[in-house]
Amino acid sequence: MGEDGLIAWLRANGWAFWGVGALGLAAAELLTLDLTLLMLAAGAAAGGATALVFPGLWWLQVLVAVTVAILTLVVLRPTLLNKVRNAPGYRSSLETLVGSSGVATAAITASVGEVKVQGQIWDARAFDPAMTVEPGDDVEVYGIDGITLIVYPVDPITRQLRGN
Repeated sequence: MGEDGLIAWLRANGWAFWGVGALGLAAAELLTLDLTLLMLAAGAAAGGATALVFPGLWWLQVLVAVTVAILTLVVLRPTLLNKVRNAPGYRSSLETLVGSSGVATAAITASVGEVKVQGQIWDARAFDPAMTVEPGDDVEVYGIDGITLIVYPVDPITRQLRGN
């Protein structure tokens, strides 16, 4: 098949181009899980459907694909994300830190401090405002305020009893 034959085939079968793009975007969505690529895949699928009905009108296919992608990103995606985040049992990756053990890397007071939890350094503050946690002390995450971890000290004996 020469270059002219390939161009003629693409004009007659543009839906295949759009379909491969939609499948590729949908597959890539499995790596991100934030629904953006899935919305773009919906736009590509709409472009493919338009290509089936109007095979020679590339401008219309692109217009439909872009319009559907934008509408799904602006209208559908926020609604779906809200439903996922409000589903029973959903915990964001930050919320999974609650209950985790760590070590104070700097003095922790009611307003400032630093802790290492799960191999990462986080800003921290003490759960009890009257308490100061010294560097090197074992701590446990009680809660989260923005991106600051609220921690309290845990003595080594309690940690052994818990099996951490």
